[in-house]
Amino acid sequence: MKNCMPDVKAPRFRKTTKKTVVNNMVKHIQSQVFAAKYLTEKQIKNIILEYNKEIWNTVIEKRDGVEIPSQIGHLFIGSCPRKKSKNVDFKTSEKYGKVIQHMNWESDQFLAKIFFTTFASRYKFKNNELWGFSGIREFKRTVAKEYPKKWNSYVQVEPRMKISSLFRSRLYTIERNESAEEGLKTYNEFEF
Repeated sequence: MKNCMPDVKAPRFRKTTKKTVVNNMVKHIQSQVFAAKYLTEKQIKNIILEYNKEIWNTVIEKRDGVEIPSQIGHLFIGSCPRKKSKNVDFKTSEKYGKVIQHMNWESDQFLAKIFFTTFASRYKFKNNELWGFSGIREFKRTVAKEYPKKWNSYVQVEPRMKISSLFRSRLYTIERNESAEEGLKTYNEFEF
């Protein structure tokens, strides 16, 4: 039983985190957008956080994911087979006194992974390989909760498959929203 229990007194690595919305960014928005001059920092942060929440909720709902604005990249959820190495369920292992693995019975042993890619040709800009994505805790937990309900509706990604080959194939198509494109033609960033 000792082998399956984690060492709670072992040293931990704590990754330094950065805030999503920093004060310099808020001041820049207030100086560039006329209507934002009259909003408080808290209101601007809430607008940004609500917009980001709407994006990741759409990623969960749509099979093909979301194109991130300003041609930064594409975000989607993929179904991947579980890894071959052990994935120990420590709570259940402690309860029964032997090593028990997570088996993902609800999703036919598939796992959800959040993919971010800048592959598509419209994302070709200088240093595009430097962009990365790390989902916030709320996004990851919502994906974990919703995935077993509709796991078979997401794009299946093989273990060593390149995302570029997935985009080239007919298995994956980016849906175009005509009403959004029409709205972009009449969009004015200085009006709310």
